[in-house]
Amino acid sequence: MLRDPLGSEIKKLRPCVVVSPAELNDHLRTVIVAPMTSKGFAAPFRAPVTHAGNSGLIVLDQLRAVDKARLVKRLGAVSARTLSATLATLQEVFAV
Repeated sequence: MLRDPLGSEIKKLRPCVVVSPAELNDHLRTVIVAPMTSKGFAAPFRAPVTHAGNSGLIVLDQLRAVDKARLVKRLGAVSARTLSATLATLQEVFAV
């Protein structure tokens, strides 16, 4: 069970990238998201992103499943290049 954030967990409302596939999103009431941040540090498991003129990172080490009701509003979509880099990074992170 998740409650209030602890330690290094992201604490405030922030934009996220939905990383779960459409096949899941269409059938479940939850989506898997990766938060975005304009702070923090670059790392092999974080994908660079530019959104609304701001540079930042997609924090792939903080993935979370959330109910769709938590999604406040759609802000747009990441570029094809960013999406490709994000999915490639996720494949590396979860390589077995």
